[in-house]
Order: sequence, then C-alpha cells, then structure tokens
Amino acid sequence: MIRLSLFLCVVFLAFSFSACLKNDSECTLEPNLNVNQTQLEADIAAIDDYLAENEIDAQTHPSGLRYVITAQGEGNTPTLCDNVIVTYEGSLLSNGEVFDGTDDPVNFPLNALITGWKIGIPLVQSGGSITLYIPSGFGYGSQGSGEAIPPNSNLIFEIALTSVN
Repeated sequence: MIRLSLFLCVVFLAFSFSACLKNDSECTLEPNLNVNQTQLEADIAAIDDYLAENEIDAQTHPSGLRYVITAQGEGNTPTLCDNVIVTYEGSLLSNGEVFDGTDDPVNFPLNALITGWKIGIPLVQSGGSITLYIPSGFGYGSQGSGEAIPPNSNLIFEIALTSVN
C-alpha cells in the first residue's frame, strides 16, 4: 500500500512538473484589453495629437496602442508565456519626463508587465526595437504609479528586445 501511494505521488509530481514546462506553441495567454473606453478614446486622441505635432509616423494596433518599429529583429518572437530580456526607457507623453529605464539588459516575464508591453513587445523579434505610445489604461491607469506616474498618464517606452527565453 505504501509503495502504491509513493508511486502515485511520484507520478502526480512528474505530471504536475511537466504541465509547467513551457511550450510556445501552446501559449494561449492574451493581454487584457478591457479598459474604460471613454478614457481610452481620450488617451488615443492625445497620443494622436502628440504624434502629429512631432511628425511621428506611427502604426496603429487594433487595441489603440500606437507604435514605431525601429528594427524588426531576426530572432524569436515572444509570447506572453516567455521571459524577455530588454533595455528600455519610459517617459510621460505629457511632458517627456523620464520615469524609468536601464541601459543594462533586464529579464522580465512578459505576462507580468503592463498591458502596453504585452501588446507591443510581441510585434518585434529578438534583436528588434520598438517605441510604444501607450494609452493610460494599458499602462498604470487611473491609479498611476507612485509620484513618478500620475493617474491617467499616457506613456512612451523605447524598448530594445535583446532576447526571448
């Protein structure tokens, strides 16, 4: 009886562990695009005004996110099930104030990041770079983040995707 219980326990643990192994072809995670639509429309209008004033020719993602791919890259394309290694700089669209960034590559689980990154980073491959113009609802929303990012702040992120794990 003890051997059977031990055997079943080992089988269960092995099955549980194998279920945790990443298989990119099976990643079904999607970014949560459920945001306040009135705020999203206002954010998109502000972002579009900024892009027009600065003569930036950005592409439009179906979510409303605006982006410019500066280098497509030639490596792997990340999914939300991947870790991404990036360098980046984040600034406020309203005044250009830089609130975060790093020149040293940093490893993040893509699914743990703000929605704007979840939408934008998979648009490039390893070795690529992208500038994201993120509506507030896909960033830090009506809560903001500390004193550096006020509520309902539209964001600009310049991101270089070093690699995908």
